[in-house]
Amino acid sequence: MKPRDILTATAMVPLFSNVAFAGEGVLDSGDTAWVLVATALVMMMTPAGLALFYGGMSRSKNLLNTIAMTVVAYCLTSVVWVVWGYAIAFGPDLYGLVGTLDHLFLRGIDQNSVTGTIPTLVFVIFQMTFACITAALVLGAVVDRMKFSAWILFTLVWITVVYAPVAHWVWGGGWMHAMGALDFAGGNVVHINAGVAGLVLSMVVGKRLGYGTEAMIPSSIALTSLGAALLWFGWFGFNAGSQLAADGIAGSAFLVTNTSAAAGGLGWMAFEWYHSDRPTLLGIASGVIAGLVAITPGAGFVNLPCSLIMGLVSGCIGYFSVGFLKKKLGYDDSLDAFGVHGVCGIWGALATGLFADPSITPGAAGLFFGNPGQLWIQFVSVVATVAYSAVVTLAVIVPIGYVTSGLRVDKDDEITGLDSSIHGERAFELF
Repeated sequence: MKPRDILTATAMVPLFSNVAFAGEGVLDSGDTAWVLVATALVMMMTPAGLALFYGGMSRSKNLLNTIAMTVVAYCLTSVVWVVWGYAIAFGPDLYGLVGTLDHLFLRGIDQNSVTGTIPTLVFVIFQMTFACITAALVLGAVVDRMKFSAWILFTLVWITVVYAPVAHWVWGGGWMHAMGALDFAGGNVVHINAGVAGLVLSMVVGKRLGYGTEAMIPSSIALTSLGAALLWFGWFGFNAGSQLAADGIAGSAFLVTNTSAAAGGLGWMAFEWYHSDRPTLLGIASGVIAGLVAITPGAGFVNLPCSLIMGLVSGCIGYFSVGFLKKKLGYDDSLDAFGVHGVCGIWGALATGLFADPSITPGAAGLFFGNPGQLWIQFVSVVATVAYSAVVTLAVIVPIGYVTSGLRVDKDDEITGLDSSIHGERAFELF
């Protein structure tokens, strides 16, 4: 089954959720088992992988707060998704923009419903894990200073009005899908969306106290490297699972995912080593994530040599955006949500327009395989995602700030640390 066919079938699910699709409606136990495993892998990425990755990079006085905000984002999004999020993203199409609320509380979907060759309920929860990690990724831009209550409200609203509509555009039969945009596992939907939202949120919340004048040392690079390893492991479910079938394209996506991640780690390490004379573990881990981000939109479309290029370039531009662009523009993106996910997500989406290989997925061809128009389609999809995420995120932030009497914690709490001031706990007991 080809990704384009799956997307078409997915878009039809709200209309025919209890009817077998012609030629694709027979439940396949192998496909179902694989997507169940992939779902579990992607689930692990948020409350385990990302929590440790972000927690280790935050300061020790805010480590638990960072993990708590990551975990609560997963919990909140899980509830929102089954109540109304899935309906907005994958309900019957309304003008190519959103889905209707026909599937509110998953109405009309039961254990006999089929999407492609898997149960629709499995498809629902697989997509839920994508929504969860996207919300949590935004957090990286504002750790150390955002109110817990404001973060809860932001997550609830942002998933509803930003993530779900963009997911519908690309995967739910919306206008980007109709245009032919290629986004295999979430370059636009997940990484660009989250990275841009994080940038906007960080600029509105403001810089951390002492930013640029005092050292802000990560609490544990060891935790960050462990988190990166768990993310890398889970990403196989993220990318290969997006084929929704245990077939050759899933195998190819699995291979190029690992290759791009490894190349990204090496690219960042080489760039950093040349520039600062030190190959840091944090840099290698960040490069791995950059490579994973870049390959996500093209995982089911690009071949092995192209995945090497995508990974190497992502490691270099990731280091550049974190080490130079952020300083030049002066924003405080605490854990580089925009620098890694936003910038490398943009590169990955455009690179898919360059390197999509029709021998991998027939009908999906990029510039270097005879279809220059695909690059323009990818460019349009990137611009639209950036613009929508930025504008609507900003619109969401303003009223939330009024409701919570500001987005930012008090100065004294920020100085003391959010672990003790908000949660009454400490990550480390040091004597």
